[in-house]
Amino acid sequence: MLATQVVFGIYLKLHLEKGIHFHIRRYTLIAHGVVGKALPVVSWVQMLFGAITALGFCRRDHLGQCLAHFIMGSSFIAYGIVLTVLLLVGQGWLRRTGRSQEFFDSLLISAWGCVNTFTEHRWGQNWSNTDYQHTSMGIVWWCAGLLGIWLSRTRSGRPQRNLMPAIVIFLTGWAMGSHPQHLMVSTKIHATFGYTLMAAGLTRIVEISFVLRDRNSIDKRHAEESNSFQFLTPFVGLLARASLAKDVSANFVLQLLYASGFLFMGATEEQMAILAENEMSHVSYILVLYSIAFLLFLFVCMLLNMYANFAWPLDNANSPLGLKKDDGENGVIGNGTAGGLHLQARDRDRRMKDAEEFELEGLMSDDEGEPGPDLLDIPASMEGRKETHHL
Repeated sequence: MLATQVVFGIYLKLHLEKGIHFHIRRYTLIAHGVVGKALPVVSWVQMLFGAITALGFCRRDHLGQCLAHFIMGSSFIAYGIVLTVLLLVGQGWLRRTGRSQEFFDSLLISAWGCVNTFTEHRWGQNWSNTDYQHTSMGIVWWCAGLLGIWLSRTRSGRPQRNLMPAIVIFLTGWAMGSHPQHLMVSTKIHATFGYTLMAAGLTRIVEISFVLRDRNSIDKRHAEESNSFQFLTPFVGLLARASLAKDVSANFVLQLLYASGFLFMGATEEQMAILAENEMSHVSYILVLYSIAFLLFLFVCMLLNMYANFAWPLDNANSPLGLKKDDGENGVIGNGTAGGLHLQARDRDRRMKDAEEFELEGLMSDDEGEPGPDLLDIPASMEGRKETHHL
């Protein structure tokens, strides 16, 4: 898959656009985008399968709860990554959609709630306390999700922020923190996961209501600017998912989602049994999971920063991310595409030209200040350039 992506990239870099290559390039561009978007997901699944196979997890009766933890935990982490993308480089796209962040959040919550409502109980068997709890959470998700979709627009059709996704996250954390467990270490880890999700929900509420005050970003002119508080929700969400089984505006919020994801994935029955056998405290285990969440969050931020530097150079930083805006001097359009590389090259050439003119002006000023015999020896071409510069 990686080799295919490299081949597609090399072909597109050749810029073969004449004749039959015009049609081939169009489909190659689509395939390049599909493979590029699927590659992180496939890589993540492959790493999980490798770890599960190496440790011998998820066999026999453990398959069901193992799937629930790893799928749910991965979805929390994916949600945190999506929020990070929207926070750092996705504001322009969000504006072009004409929707608020809560519309997409509520849509996903509704879809996931419908799945949980009908899949958490094995039909034909007696209902257990766990079945009641998981099914009721699914019902709350799709009910609150539908309300969040409705509240995401005003009467005039304009996008509007709301708190429904944050409230769902808080309720989920409260429910998961009270989830009954067989081992004490598992109970404590699930409680930590619940507190982490509750913190993510609360920070999301504070972010929307007090940090952003119902806006999409801190500064409309500088959409790439963010508040440090905004990264907290995504990070905590990521960590909580790892031990057990969110918006565009703040660093603190993002971190909570990452943390919750790892907490949920790290709380399966087999993992808890290993901790109990080796007498490892839940504190040490949770700190390790938080460390992994920090590293993943760092990796995501590094990749997004690299992408932003190529797509939107600092010289064009005043343009909202992803929005077309003419550069007043060169007529260059910074639209967040590969054309950003050409913009970067033009800006570099312009800076070099300005530096040369500045040095030439300094030399001419020295010659004017000390008239002498050497002044008569200046070539006619230099005099012409000098006169032209002063004009």
